[in-house]
Amino acid sequence: MAHTTDHQTMRRVLRREIAGIIGLLTDEHDFRAMRRYRSFTFDDHTTYLQQVEALLRTRASQGSHTTVALFDPEEYAEFCAANGLDPDHPSSRTRFTAELAATGPTVSYEGQALTDLVPALVDEAVRQATWEYAATLLARLGPCPTCGEDIGRAAFTRASDLIVRILDTAPPGDRHLVCSVSGTPEALVSVLHADDDTDGSLHLDEAEVLEFTTVLAVGLGTRSPGGLVMRTSAQGKADRVYGWRLRGDGLQPLTAGEVFDAYCTDIETGDLISPESGVDYCVAPDLGGEDTATEHHH
Repeated sequence: MAHTTDHQTMRRVLRREIAGIIGLLTDEHDFRAMRRYRSFTFDDHTTYLQQVEALLRTRASQGSHTTVALFDPEEYAEFCAANGLDPDHPSSRTRFTAELAATGPTVSYEGQALTDLVPALVDEAVRQATWEYAATLLARLGPCPTCGEDIGRAAFTRASDLIVRILDTAPPGDRHLVCSVSGTPEALVSVLHADDDTDGSLHLDEAEVLEFTTVLAVGLGTRSPGGLVMRTSAQGKADRVYGWRLRGDGLQPLTAGEVFDAYCTDIETGDLISPESGVDYCVAPDLGGEDTATEHHH
């Protein structure tokens, strides 16, 4: 009897050691697409989400770590076709979900409500798709016809240098940067958060930095219209907002009036929006484009 109990205890310990992955159907449309498979037994999206949340809580209470991945029915069907799998079989969904853990957008479950987890997962998916699209555009730019230098690589280096300068010249506090590029086939928008840690060092998310740098590089490499705006927040001080427009292979400071107009105009309608109280609209620092510009202007 003691021998059996020891085995059960060991299995419980091992179960806690296994990291789980759950593929989540975040919206009603994707859920309906999966209902065409007989082996997918759920018939109500709300109930499905409640069951997923209950499972996540149970696993967390048992000390198990779970990663939640965005499950896309179209990608799933393509995956099954490419690998000769029956899409109407639970093991095929398991294989696809395991693949998502390595390549797809994921969020770690840390006890948060599903109403918070789902938007975070969707944001991660959008961020990854933006980066992949921007990286593809950058790779297609090819070599400079004048000097032979890879335009995309040079633009990425240039963008990295500019972002370092922007963060170095920013006042202390938390920074929220938004870069938008509109001249490409699809408009690109990327966000970067840079917060001060308690020890005074800067905290950055590597994936965010990579995507933000790539989007800015696309704007610089293609000489597309666009802009970069930063908002800084520090306790006891008014928020500061300033920005630059993309100009050639550099960034040109916006005037305080231009920043005010950008922040206080509805992008969709063009209507004026009331300015926020406690916000200073400022002139951006000049990033000294000449000494960091590439030798050849691609």
